[in-house]
Amino acid sequence: MEERTGPVTLKIILIGNSGVGKSSFMNRYVSHRFTNMYRATLVTDFLSKTLNLGEDTVTLQIWDTAGTERFQSLGAPLYRGTHCCILVFDVTSMDSFRALEQWRKEFLIQGEPQDPEEFPFIVLGNKTDLNQREVSRSRALQWCEEIGADYFEGSAEQDVDVDGPFQCAAQRGFRQYKKHTLENTGHFQITCKQPRETRNNCQC
Repeated sequence: MEERTGPVTLKIILIGNSGVGKSSFMNRYVSHRFTNMYRATLVTDFLSKTLNLGEDTVTLQIWDTAGTERFQSLGAPLYRGTHCCILVFDVTSMDSFRALEQWRKEFLIQGEPQDPEEFPFIVLGNKTDLNQREVSRSRALQWCEEIGADYFEGSAEQDVDVDGPFQCAAQRGFRQYKKHTLENTGHFQITCKQPRETRNNCQC
């Protein structure tokens, strides 16, 4: 029988071009609020929300990023330790969709996940309430199939299909957490068997 885990904090990060609605989606999910008065995220911001996954309790630490090239130097420390990455675009902006491939590559380079081929990505198309759609659902789904990502779309403003991507991120991030926590535990058990006089330097 699988053991239940204690409280777990999962780091979920939203990346994508500036203006696609990352802050709006995060705030709608966590605080159930929407406003058009958001200022551009200066560097990073995060909110937390606790939820149950079956018998396990997890706290999502959801990070919202600036989405501008001038903050790319912060990518490495910001991206590392992430359990699931949500790539966000605006369905009325083809440019924001095309940019996702570069955002994904930057994340894999700077975040250095342990299993780049298996790392969980979720693609989120925002602003489905608007009429001037440039990115079709079928096109987004095709790209997601190519990269092995789950796809969701919705509207932060209209509160449409907001929970889905975060629930999926929690589930996939939790699997990532359990997989690598077990691996790391085994690794540390081996490497930390040092002579007593050197154990103060052990980083476990």
